[in-house]
Amino acid sequence: MTGHIAVLGANIIFGLNTSVSRTLIPNEINPYLLTFIRMTGAMLLFWIVSLFIAREHVPVKDILLLFLASVFGVILNQIPFIAGLSLTSPIDASIVITLLPIMSMFLAAVILKEPVTFKKILGVVIGASGALLLIFSHKNLHTGNGNMVGNLMILFSVFSYSLYLSLFKKLISRYSPVTIMKWMFLFATVVAYPFCRKAVLQTDYSSLGTDVYLRIAYVVIFATFIAYLLIPIGQKALRPTTFSMYNYLQPVVASLIAVLLGMDVFGIEKILSGILVFAGVYFVTRSKSRAQIEMEKSSKQSSEAINTQNTQ
Repeated sequence: MTGHIAVLGANIIFGLNTSVSRTLIPNEINPYLLTFIRMTGAMLLFWIVSLFIAREHVPVKDILLLFLASVFGVILNQIPFIAGLSLTSPIDASIVITLLPIMSMFLAAVILKEPVTFKKILGVVIGASGALLLIFSHKNLHTGNGNMVGNLMILFSVFSYSLYLSLFKKLISRYSPVTIMKWMFLFATVVAYPFCRKAVLQTDYSSLGTDVYLRIAYVVIFATFIAYLLIPIGQKALRPTTFSMYNYLQPVVASLIAVLLGMDVFGIEKILSGILVFAGVYFVTRSKSRAQIEMEKSSKQSSEAINTQNTQ
């Protein structure tokens, strides 16, 4: 249950972040600057928090693995996403993001040998239909300029994150969320700097208003530090496909916030989409894992062996 609550909280925060980030880029600040501030701010917060908790020894081999996890889970996820979001619309971005559970399901099957069961496929399809129903029923459905390039960049970021979920599940299970993220964001900040250096040095920070800094603070504190603190908790407890299914909640959250702010109205499509998303999560959660299937197979073989002995 803790894993489900953690990943639910992270995706609620991410659902808000897509709209908040889009109000900042590219008009208020450069997308590469926002990415670097996000990584640097989160890195500092994780290292500060690590000073107040029990220190964990991380061998050199695992530090190298954390560097690779940072490449797939942070660098190749955040930089293309923010850059792509600056070129396309939040609607287009939401549609592309719905591919995450599908990619995660097949990568988990290839890398972790997780079975692609009927319930799992059904859950992914139902969840996707709920998210897409909400997206396409949006009254202001439109695409941004240069959306093809932006959408492809977001697609690449989704693929990178899917790889991260499958490749590093065992590594993430060995350490606390703070230990994992302090190293991952340290590496991400160092690697990202050459790509973001121009934007960092050329920005006139005194010209940015208080409201801009408040939105940046949300991106750093909530959409990065807190959300990425919750992610390893969910990642340890849940299979990659189950974890990524909560991604379908992001357009639901964005839509509900729009209703609360008076920017949209509460209609039947929102209720139906929410039901479909949670139904999809339920079916994926109820699908059998590789361990469960192997356990049932072993139990069946044991029963057959006992029956054979009894008949002899």
